[in-house]
Amino acid sequence: MPLHLVKLSVGTESVEDLAAWQANRIAQTGEAPRHVTRMWPKREAEILDGGSIYWVIKGQIQARQRIVALEEVDHGDGIRRCAIVLHPVVTRVAPSQKRPFQGWRYLKPEDAPRDLPAQRKNDDSLPPELDAALAEIGVI
Repeated sequence: MPLHLVKLSVGTESVEDLAAWQANRIAQTGEAPRHVTRMWPKREAEILDGGSIYWVIKGQIQARQRIVALEEVDHGDGIRRCAIVLHPVVTRVAPSQKRPFQGWRYLKPEDAPRDLPAQRKNDDSLPPELDAALAEIGVI
């Protein structure tokens, strides 16, 4: 069973902002999107078995991307870092409140927010507070 990660997307204002930032990096580098972190996940096999990274934007888990690889990165300072290589498609999920935290955390599949239905993927974005309230009462 896959295991997921959850991570704050610092400085991101919206899911569209995250997708645009990553598309710009892809255009500049030609590489798949990636997030570099100092910690290497100890549960690597479970993550690579279909796991995703769930992005916290403005205090809510709002999107996810499938994790395709974990690669070692060395900036020449002798510190082993982990590049979490991501699939370029950003998938919206039902908003879920998440308190601030540092680094990343494991996220069990049963605790992960569900993907938004196909008919909602092109909807205009609602304010995060309203989106979360609708999700909480089951309207999404």
